[in-house]
Formats: sequence, C-alpha cells, structure tokens
Amino acid sequence: MTNWVYWLKLYETRFQARCLAARMEEDWWLYGYDSPDRVEVFRSRKGRFGVKYIWRKNL
Repeated sequence: MTNWVYWLKLYETRFQARCLAARMEEDWWLYGYDSPDRVEVFRSRKGRFGVKYIWRKNL
C-alpha cells in the first residue's frame, strides 16, 4: 500500500500549486531525483492549494 506525501507549503492560487506540480513531474531529473509517479493539486478546507505526490514502491 502506498500513501500520499504532502508538500509542506500551501499556496494562495491553483496556478502557483500547479507550477510546483509541473516542476515535480518534469524537472526533478535535473537535480538527480526520480520524479513521482503521480502528482496532484488539492484544495484545503480553508481554500488554499497544495501539492501531494506518490511514488510506487519497487519490490
């Protein structure tokens, strides 16, 4: 079973959160990291936006 990992910071706009999500999907290889398998933008109860991601475990 895999669990979501939540990015620590919340953003005021969906655009800001989506920019981070796009960088996670596209640019992490530049820094030597594997990209997450799935990245999503979510809205918190207070109306701010965040990013959550998940890696598939290789067994």
